[in-house]
Amino acid sequence: KPYVGKPITAAILRGVLRIFEDFHYIREIHGDNGRDHALVFETGISTVPGVKVTGCDFLHFNDDGLIDQFMVMVRPLSGATALSEAMGAQFDRIQQEALELAEQFATA
Repeated sequence: KPYVGKPITAAILRGVLRIFEDFHYIREIHGDNGRDHALVFETGISTVPGVKVTGCDFLHFNDDGLIDQFMVMVRPLSGATALSEAMGAQFDRIQQEALELAEQFATA
C-alpha cells in the first residue's frame, strides 16, 4: 500500500531500521535523466536469524531535487515475508510515531 507524506515515510523508515541488521548498500544505479536512482542493498532481519535479504530502493527526484517517489522491493520471498511480519508487529508504534512527527512538522 502506498503511504504519502513525510511523517509516515519517516516513521516507516525508523521501523525498518529497528528490524534490519548489518544493512549496507552494494550498488547504485542512475537513470539517464539524472532523476531516477536505484540503490541495491543487503541486510538481515533481526527477528529471523540467518535470513538474508537483498533489496532495492527506487528513488525519483522532482524538479527541486527532492525525493517525490520512493519504492522498496526485497527478495527472497522468505525475507520479504519476515520483513512484512516484523513491520506488521510494530505498525501501531509506527502510526503513533507518524502522528508525533506530523505535529512536529506542523509546529516547525
